[in-house]
Amino acid sequence: MRHIPPEIWGIIIQHACVFDHDPLDTSQDPSFLQSKPTLPTTYRAEMNIKLALSLVSKQWNSLTRPFLYEFIWIGRAMHAKLLSRTLLMEFVNCSGSSGKYLRRLHIETPALERCSPADLRTILDYAPHLFIFADQRSVQRSLIDAVSDPKCGPEEILQLVAHPKVRRLSWTRYDDAPFQLVMAPLENNIATHLEYLELFSWLPQCDALFAEPLGRGDGASIEMNVQLPSLRALKIALDDDALAVLASWRMPSLTHVSVLSGDFNCPGAGFARFFRAHGGRLRQLELGHSPTRASELYLTPPPQYTRIPPTPPPLATWCPNLREFICSADAEWHWHWQAPDWIAPHVLLPSHPTVELIAIRDIDIRLRDDPHVFEGGETAGGAYFLLCEQMSVLLRRDAFPNLRFVRDVSAESHLMRTIRPAERVTQFWTTVLRRCQERGIWMEDYHGVNIALRNLRQASLGQNETPE
Repeated sequence: MRHIPPEIWGIIIQHACVFDHDPLDTSQDPSFLQSKPTLPTTYRAEMNIKLALSLVSKQWNSLTRPFLYEFIWIGRAMHAKLLSRTLLMEFVNCSGSSGKYLRRLHIETPALERCSPADLRTILDYAPHLFIFADQRSVQRSLIDAVSDPKCGPEEILQLVAHPKVRRLSWTRYDDAPFQLVMAPLENNIATHLEYLELFSWLPQCDALFAEPLGRGDGASIEMNVQLPSLRALKIALDDDALAVLASWRMPSLTHVSVLSGDFNCPGAGFARFFRAHGGRLRQLELGHSPTRASELYLTPPPQYTRIPPTPPPLATWCPNLREFICSADAEWHWHWQAPDWIAPHVLLPSHPTVELIAIRDIDIRLRDDPHVFEGGETAGGAYFLLCEQMSVLLRRDAFPNLRFVRDVSAESHLMRTIRPAERVTQFWTTVLRRCQERGIWMEDYHGVNIALRNLRQASLGQNETPE
């Protein structure tokens, strides 16, 4: 085997480093339903294989290095420090920086072990070919760092990331600087190939306590000269002022939007301006109204301060071409019960004439929590009365006349339904499936596979020991 040419060994190593999924693939559909994030355990298992190959010999080490560095997951602050030191030492020793192989950088650390901005700056300085960058609220921010080294400020780091090669970007806003100033580097209009953008705010938004509802003033309009011609998907968790700024961005290819908010009960003028500007092109919309998830980002206004608009905003008018809608079952139910005889699937979209698919997240949370809320049995509506009523609204022909599919996108709910389910879980899904059959609507699991009544019967008898 020592007579095999290096070119052949290169092909062998390349195939040995190919796994079930390609972490660098950016050609997939931008749908928020199809996203399957890489898990830390999967990443570590793949890296162990690559590391073992790199330790066989010097030749294999050089052949494996591009695959070893192509995808880096920073899970602790020490990981970023070690990587920055490695890249810096390679540069000092003129041994060729491994940073040129870095294509994807994912930063997701515990709250007390966030990545240092100085280490991140060093890594980005030696990673000119990066085209996937994700900061999952895991970078330290303090006034001391900004004063000691201005090059480590958020605007400077964003300037390094927002280059023509970047395809996917997840960015977190940490300080209280105006949104238009934080995102000013994008006004250079060099992120021409950016296809997927996530924008989060780490600060609690206390202003939501006093937010003006729709129709009570438009506020000051702030324009930004940002052009993202290739952007197809936008995921945002921002305040109303930031949404107003995003309304001025030119995103002609935008078709998928996901908005996470801790308070959808009182949408402001920025929300309206954003959807008036971009809603006409949207094919898929997610409104993530989940207090469980949003509590990390926002302070949900107490009920006594929350003002519910007398009528829902005309979101269906702003988004006339919508085909897919995603909402969460883990919502504040008393805000949804605004009509005397039904509960809307979402407070902002009680109906829509063209929606064909509605996907529901977090059904598993309701299946776990609701049994402890209602104890009156079937005479009082049953343990899952509220959830069942919300699901039934989706089947109303006058609310969603073009609906064809309803999808449970919770993997946990799938397991609760298929692996020895509780009797009340089986009863709930039996009721839902029968109502779907009456309307001629397909009920799907998170794989997009149709759920049949026989599947529930088999699961209740213990015949389904593994997920479908």
